[in-house]
Amino acid sequence: MPDDPLTSFVRTVVGSGAPMLVLSPHLDDAVLSCGALLGWAGRRAPVTIATLFTEAAPPPYTLCARHYLKRTGTEDAEELFAARRAEDRHVLELLDVGSRHIGLVDGLFRRLPRPRAGTERLARLLPELAHVYPTYRLHLARGRVSERDADTLRAVGETVETLLPARSGGLVLAPLGVGGHADHVLVRTAAELSGRRVVYYSDFPYNQHAVADPAFTGRHRLVARDWERGLDRKAELVRGYRTQADTLFPEGRIPCVPEVYLLPAADPEPAASALATSGPARRAATGARRGVRSAGGVS
Repeated sequence: MPDDPLTSFVRTVVGSGAPMLVLSPHLDDAVLSCGALLGWAGRRAPVTIATLFTEAAPPPYTLCARHYLKRTGTEDAEELFAARRAEDRHVLELLDVGSRHIGLVDGLFRRLPRPRAGTERLARLLPELAHVYPTYRLHLARGRVSERDADTLRAVGETVETLLPARSGGLVLAPLGVGGHADHVLVRTAAELSGRRVVYYSDFPYNQHAVADPAFTGRHRLVARDWERGLDRKAELVRGYRTQADTLFPEGRIPCVPEVYLLPAADPEPAASALATSGPARRAATGARRGVRSAGGVS
């Protein structure tokens, strides 16, 4: 039985020996959205997962950050993130892939590079005044990157440049940003601007309740493809993120659904061959099927 277009594309990329860089906004996103594919590709090609937002910050916390900490059963964000980094290292070792924790601050805890004029003292009582994204629903989950987050966007772009130089001819897997979490959209934007060949993954589990940004998928003419190999092992991997699993799946059941990747509308096999033979290919453009909505306060 012939391979489906996505499997054929992945086989071509993997067979070329080209490196694959997976951009994971948070300490679980790559496995949540790509765990099955990574389990297959990690045994066959050089795969590196770069997790961008791997740090919290000391108090005072915003109200939405305090709600998030309460839901995870902890009061200290830095202790929580230390535990999350340890979970991530353990799970990714099981997948036999390389990993890098980049050390940027999670959007829930990211402070302004410079305080707003006249707010320094008041911000001690109202921490929202000192944060890039003061609230979750009105700011962090609006599907927009704050203009005050330019330094963070630049840092993510530099990460891509360092880990996947243009001459490598490699492939970037980046989040589609379903659900509109600013960290996911920021990483998507950095991938889009990188000049690398990009395949976008639909953010799970948020894509079970929300849809992708039609302006983005339409602009790039993205086509959704399902990946179903290795799904039987994925729930076990996701449960390895013990600090997050109960919050993400409060009923205890992790849905076994295909992973969704968005490829250029053009025939993927010639595109993958071009990737392997001539360095970074022209940027993909595709049309999407499903999208995301970030769970309240959970990154």
